[in-house]
This record gives sequence, C-alpha cells and structure tokens, in this order.
Amino acid sequence: MSNDVMIVFVILFAAIIMFSTDRIRNDVASIIIMLSLAWSGIIPLNQAFAGFSSNAVVAIMGVMIIGFGIEKTGIMDSFANIIMQRAGTKENKVIAVVMAVAGMISSFMQNIGAVALFLPAVKKIGNKSGISNQRLIMPLAFAGILGGTITMVASGPLIILNDLLNKGGYDSFGLFSVTPIGLGVLFAGILYFYLLSGKVLPGGGEKSQERKDELLDIYNLPREIHEVVIEKDCELIGKTIEELDIWRIYGIHILALWDSGSKTFIPWRKTTFKEGQILAIFGEDEHLSQFFKAFNLEHKHELVVFRELADEKEAGFAEIILPPDSNLKGKTLEEIALRKNYRIEPIIYINTDGNRLNLMDWEMEPGLKVIVFGRWEDLNSLKKSKDFVVISDVKPPEESSRADKKVHAMAILGVGILLILFGVSLPLSFLSAAILMLFTKVIYKEELYEAIDWKTVFLLAGLIPLGTAFEQTGAARLTAEAIIGVVESWNVFFILIVIGLITSFFSLFMSNVAATVLLVPLILIMGESFGIDPRGLALLVAVAASNSFVIPTHQVNAYVMGPGNYKTGDYIKAGGIMSVIFLLVSTLIVYLFYI
Repeated sequence: MSNDVMIVFVILFAAIIMFSTDRIRNDVASIIIMLSLAWSGIIPLNQAFAGFSSNAVVAIMGVMIIGFGIEKTGIMDSFANIIMQRAGTKENKVIAVVMAVAGMISSFMQNIGAVALFLPAVKKIGNKSGISNQRLIMPLAFAGILGGTITMVASGPLIILNDLLNKGGYDSFGLFSVTPIGLGVLFAGILYFYLLSGKVLPGGGEKSQERKDELLDIYNLPREIHEVVIEKDCELIGKTIEELDIWRIYGIHILALWDSGSKTFIPWRKTTFKEGQILAIFGEDEHLSQFFKAFNLEHKHELVVFRELADEKEAGFAEIILPPDSNLKGKTLEEIALRKNYRIEPIIYINTDGNRLNLMDWEMEPGLKVIVFGRWEDLNSLKKSKDFVVISDVKPPEESSRADKKVHAMAILGVGILLILFGVSLPLSFLSAAILMLFTKVIYKEELYEAIDWKTVFLLAGLIPLGTAFEQTGAARLTAEAIIGVVESWNVFFILIVIGLITSFFSLFMSNVAATVLLVPLILIMGESFGIDPRGLALLVAVAASNSFVIPTHQVNAYVMGPGNYKTGDYIKAGGIMSVIFLLVSTLIVYLFYI
C-alpha cells in the first residue's frame, strides 16, 4: 500500500468522524477535507478545487434557483391542497402520498429536479397540516432517490450502465428492465416511513398550535390557541361578544370565527354567535376552563380550521404605544373600535407606571402600551397609522404570489426537463432554465444569490475532490479487489450483499456515477470467474449506487439539508435503516429475477 493510499484512508476516516459527530458544521468539514487533500499533494491543486466547477455543483445551483422561482409563483399551492384532500392531516398518510408521487415523477426525470419541483408543495403541506417540515422533506428526498431506480433513464448510474455493458461485450438493458427493483425499493421506503416515521424522523416534539413569540416570554402569556365548535344546544347562540362581556367575565379573546365557509379574523364585539360556527380562542388555561364549562364547549386538541394563527409566518403578537400627538388620546377603547377598524385583538394593557391592566374602560392616554395579536398584514397596516407606534418587530407580510408567472415557471421547468431528455447535460439545462426565469421575471435579479444555499454548494464542492483522490490513488480499486478476493467462495446471495455494500460505501464519498464506472468492469470480470450472470451483478451495482442515505453527500440529500434544517445525525438515524432496507430488497430481487 503506497503512502498516497494511506493518506487518503486517513482523510476518509477523519471525514467519517467529522460527519458522524456533528462537532464541525458539514460545509466547514467539507472545506477541511478539500484543503487537506491540497496540502498533502494527493491530487493536483486544480483538481482539489475542481468541485466548484463540477457538473453536480453547477446543476444543483440551477435547481435551487428554479425551485425558488416555482415557490414564488405559488404554483404548488393547488397541488398541496390536492394531497391534503387525499391524505388529510395524518402524518404517515401525508408522507406516504408525498413519497409515492415524488417517486413516480422522479422515475422519468432526474431526481434532483423532481425533489426541487415538489419541495415548495411539501412546505405548504407542512404549514397547512401542522406537520413539521423536518418530518416531510427528508422522506421527499429519499423518495426522489428511490424513484430514480424505476427506469434506466432516471439516474446517472443506470444511464451509464448500458455503455459499460456494451464496452464489455454484453447486451443492454431495456427502459423498464430495472422497474421491479425500483418499485420494490420505493414501496419498501414508503412502508418504512409509514410505520416508523414517528421514531426515526426529527422534529416530532413540537405542538402545531404552540407559538414561540418572544413577547409571550416577556409578558408570561399562554402559548396555545384553542379551537371550539358551537353546537346546537350551546347557550352562546344568539348572543354577541359584547353582550356576554367575554373579556371582563372570562378574560379570554376571540381571535377568529369561521361561519359557513368564510373566516373572520378578530371579529367585532357586535358579532352574534350562531350554531355551527368555529371559534379560535386565546387565554389563560384557568380562564379557558371556566368559559368552556360555562357554555358546555369542548375544544379540539389541535387547530384545524385556524392553523395559520399558530404559524409565525402568518400572524403574531406586537407591542404598540400611543404617541403624544395621537388622534386617539382621550377616547375609550369602545370609541376607537380597535377590532373593527384595525383588525387587531388587544391582549393586555400596561400603563405609564409599568402596571398591567386587565381592562380598558377609561380614556386612552399617551404612553399607554398595548400587547395585541393580529395577522402580519394587519399589523403592518397599523405601522403606517399615525395613531399608534409599533415598538416591537413586525414581520413583513408574505409577498403576494406571482400568480401571473405560473405558466412561465412551468414552461421553463418543462424546457429544462426536455433538454435533459434530449441529451443536454444536467448543469447546462438547469442553469439555462434558471436564467430564463430571471429574464421572464419569475425571479428578480436581487434574489439570485438568495435562492442558492451556499452551505450546500461548499459541502458538495469540498467532497468531490475526496472521491477523485479515492479513485486516482487506487484506494478504491484496492479496497474493491481485496473484498472481492475474500468473498469469492461465498454463497451467491451473500456475494450480492457484499457487492451492494461496497457500492453503497463508495457512493457515500464519491460520485455515484464514478462509483459505477469504477466497479462495473471489476464486477463483470468477477461474475465470469464466479459463474454468476455478469449483467445481473452490474445492474445491482448501478442500483446500489443510489443507496446513499446515511450522510448528506448525495446531491438530493445535500439539497434538502438547508430547507429541512437537518444535521448529519438525522440522516444517520433515518438513513441508516433505509440503507439496510434498500440493500436487502434490491439484493433479494436481483437474486430472484436477474441472476
């Protein structure tokens, strides 16, 4: 074993330690690996930094821009609604439907493109269903990778496999030759997350209706919003909010009201309660219990109709103060009609001495502070008013959807996919499509760099030289030949398992295409010497090259790492089991039907 090979193994071992412990941020660890290869002289300097110009990195930058543009148009909102209509808000059902759709789409287009297409929709589904994005985005990414094994044109390793077979004098595989394997691993992946998503995915501890606003901590306010339905025998029916004197007697706040399919946020005090209405209520637990008991109300354990009120992107709390020159000084809260005119709900009042006031029946005075709740669009309108000064941070309202650009966005995505199908390279196709989005104003020039997750770019760019060094120094071939030499007398099924393991391991640290190019010639020779069908072994290699779930080095997993806010440990936990399932299912199908 040469010194160069030993150094590569040391750097590879250090990489495994850094990625598995999360002590160093992944992109920083990747840069350290790249610099180590450059300083050690294992590969030339130009190859050490070649990752920044690699096809994979350029392609993923283009994909990020395209995905950003699709999200801005709001084009996937309708798709998100369709999925929720079919799957409801049950986490395992939503995950199963998302994975099935993404997996089938990725069987005919590059998996990174399929995941980029559906990522905005999955975010919307998470926001509307109350399911953490962390619990949806990783299954989406895994489904994109799994779906790439359904046809011979959906992933790089399968595309290049026929060329390698032809060079070796073997017949090519047809478009759907690999379909039984792909459908098998996709179904197994869906079943895995359907049954075990609650145990293997991150982000399951939070409640969908629990808020994290800073003002809640400062003023020790409740964190949950409750939803109740007014049944036909409820004594609320026919009475108004003001008539019941809800704020004085019960100390609660009606934040929203649903009636016959329409929502009213911050209903006016003259609003009359009716049978079938749904209320969103905020208040201390003790006060809520008294109110529910008094009117025989039963609250739902989770928000269903008013999920947006629990979403920090849609609504929140603000701190406002009455300035000395306000036109409202000297007026009572009833005269101001804060709810009717400003669509905000006053929660608590603090006078100029800093004392908290429970009620506000007297005249408003300069310096009076009020904590209010409302949608960000209404709170931003309040900022423009001269009658109040908003002294806390108010989030800008969600940018209005560029709905008029939906056709442009989908047409551009279609052009990008067609270019790939006609043989144009992935980076050229996706980056060209991204620039088309700029010219058609689907995205603005100021948003170009915002659309790119630079941590992901550095993560991939830093790891690519490691794969190059692993291959060029002979470390990969040495490893493969040593393992193959050990297993040559084993049972066929266990030989297949080892081949799958070798390929999976190589694909973690080098391009899955490079792993396929390196291993297929070796496997063809091995198949002939062992008396095993070489084409079946080669197909297993090309499929197993997609078994890259344990760490975020596959371009799809790297792409979703930022949006999902994942750590390497999250991939190890969920992806470790997925890798074992993938290996067993694919190996068994190859053993039964291709050998």
